[in-house]
Amino acid sequence: MEQRNKRSFQRKALLTGVLGAGSLALAGCDVAPPENGFFDALRMGWPKGITPEATAMGNFWVWVWVTAWIIGIIMWGLMIWTMGAFSAKKAAKAGKDEFPKQLQYNVPLELVLTIMPIFIVMALFFFTVPTQDKVTALDKDPKVTVDVTGYQWNWKFGYAKVDADLSPTGSEYQGVDQERQAQAEKSKIDEAYMEEHGVGGPIHGKSKSDVSFLHFNKIETLGTTDEVPVLVLPSQTPIEFNLASADVAHSFWVPEFLFKRDAFPNPEANKSQRVFQVEKIEEEGAFVGRCAEMCGTYHAMMNFEIRVVSPEKFKQYMEFRNQNPQAPNSEALKTIGEAPYATSTSPFVSGRTATRDTENTVDLNEAAK
Repeated sequence: MEQRNKRSFQRKALLTGVLGAGSLALAGCDVAPPENGFFDALRMGWPKGITPEATAMGNFWVWVWVTAWIIGIIMWGLMIWTMGAFSAKKAAKAGKDEFPKQLQYNVPLELVLTIMPIFIVMALFFFTVPTQDKVTALDKDPKVTVDVTGYQWNWKFGYAKVDADLSPTGSEYQGVDQERQAQAEKSKIDEAYMEEHGVGGPIHGKSKSDVSFLHFNKIETLGTTDEVPVLVLPSQTPIEFNLASADVAHSFWVPEFLFKRDAFPNPEANKSQRVFQVEKIEEEGAFVGRCAEMCGTYHAMMNFEIRVVSPEKFKQYMEFRNQNPQAPNSEALKTIGEAPYATSTSPFVSGRTATRDTENTVDLNEAAK
């Protein structure tokens, strides 16, 4: 009788293990979960993504929650069953001892209870890596490269490179402003530059106003206290973002990307990754962007907008910007039939930079613009 009970318990433990392992397999699925209220609820507030990377992260997130609920239900079921099956009252009615059989020296059971959690963690980790690699991969052959500069408390966007198919010139567009870039390079150690701009002596051989790590482009969109910057991007196109900060740490975040990347001053020296890529943006429209790193007094107002348009409209936009360098971004947006100003967020509060202590800081913002 005891041997039969033991075999029965082992079968139950094996069934529990199989169910747990099967549920873990779901965590690695890169397929979309069913579209219904239950699976939407498992997103726990996550927005629907607009890039393949965001979709992969959203799917993984949902399946991890499915796995967690399956394991939780199994464990809750076992706990409730144990509470009923081995209660002192039930044991007294059956004429058994008050305490059930103690299994602390049951080696097979202890092995199962030790190995299963290890497998759960290993499986979740194993399926996390492909999703993470997909998101952070830098092999997506970008057709548009955007330089992003964050500063208290706004953004500057510039087009560093555009492939020939989208270029305003008919061939690959190289958007680096060589003159401003050379001037920025001089700011590293040039004593004359330091004297001309009235900044202090070198720090570790470099000027306090070193802005050589920033990128400067011929076509740029600059945010102001009165106007939210609108970054125009083509849909269905691989895009690279190259980030840096002109002062403190900021963070470039588009909620529909389900991803953010910090923007640091002098990122190479700080050994931070300043680049990320998206395979494509699958949906056209206006999407709010935010700074997701507490960066000072007006951090909450440091918004921007991603305006995603068709590749044809993007090419027309770039042609207008290239031919009319003095025209504002709003005018370029009007020429392609888009709203001239941000529609996903509101303009900032005017005069918000008045609280900045310019006497005790080197103002890199002017150089960043």
